[in-house]
Amino acid sequence: MPWPDPVSLEGEFASLVPLQEDHADALALASGDGEVWRAWYTNVPAPADVAAEIARRLGEQRAGRMLPFTVLDQAGVPAGMTTYMNIDATSPRVEIGSTWYAKRVQRTSLNTQCKRLLLAHAFESLGCIAVEFRTSSYNRASRRAIERIGAKADGILRNHSRHQNGTLRDTCVYSILDSEWPGVKAQLDHMLGFDAP
Repeated sequence: MPWPDPVSLEGEFASLVPLQEDHADALALASGDGEVWRAWYTNVPAPADVAAEIARRLGEQRAGRMLPFTVLDQAGVPAGMTTYMNIDATSPRVEIGSTWYAKRVQRTSLNTQCKRLLLAHAFESLGCIAVEFRTSSYNRASRRAIERIGAKADGILRNHSRHQNGTLRDTCVYSILDSEWPGVKAQLDHMLGFDAP
């Protein structure tokens, strides 16, 4: 199996487990919750397309380009997907992306917990020198969330790709460096209430 190895990451508000084909039905329900797949500037699979998206991500994993996870909520119910992608084992560095959540868990501690788990594993276990985030310039909620956890803007890749509706996408690129991780970790712990006396 290409680097990095599949792993389960457990937190108080959310957990991450390796994506599997048998997660399809539960993830289709999550995708349908709030019809999150209808946002034109994201690439969330429609419920009918979830199985194909799982197959695609697992294929990318076999090729060493992605490590996909199923996101579980506090009760252990699948609530979305996230991945390490654009994997560079030589540097080493990864991007956290292709993330989506059911509406029922949006604006909860779930996303903060997921980022805390993924960043800690990237910096503390995988030895990454940087972790990257990318999002459409139109996805203001995603941009705010990325900035809120302490990632710094690297720039904008103009006409970088296309949205699912065919329009051109400007991609906003952010990153966190290994030297910045202690401060970002403290911020995430504060956001999750882990630094309370």
